[in-house]
Amino acid sequence: MTGRSLKPFLFWTVAAFALHGIWEIAQLPLYTLWDDLDRWRVARYVLHCLAGDVLIAATTYFLTAIVFRDVNWPVHRPWSAGVFLLVLGFVFTAASEWYNVYVLGGWAYKETMPLIAGIGLTPLLQWVIVPALMILAMRRIRP
Repeated sequence: MTGRSLKPFLFWTVAAFALHGIWEIAQLPLYTLWDDLDRWRVARYVLHCLAGDVLIAATTYFLTAIVFRDVNWPVHRPWSAGVFLLVLGFVFTAASEWYNVYVLGGWAYKETMPLIAGIGLTPLLQWVIVPALMILAMRRIRP
């Protein structure tokens, strides 16, 4: 891979950091951690989740690039490759949320969190809306 071919991936990663960061902070009141008085613990939690989001975003981007044999798939094949990426992110998120909430007890939802089959709605929507916005941004900016 050349520096030029890495530009779309770097754009994707920076966009993932920014947009998932905003989403994580916005949905935090729907988790029990929001009530924790130790704000450093809350900040560490948000950074931990954001790091996971960026890792998922990078991994799904590369898997999509491999399957579709195009590192700049958001520009060249936004629909077919985009749907593939959205499904990957959605399935991974559903499995991760289930495991972390019900098996590990790593986090918990407040009663105000809307649920679909026991999984929080906002993390599921995150992996549909945020990547879709990132694809649209890449098509517009064409890094």
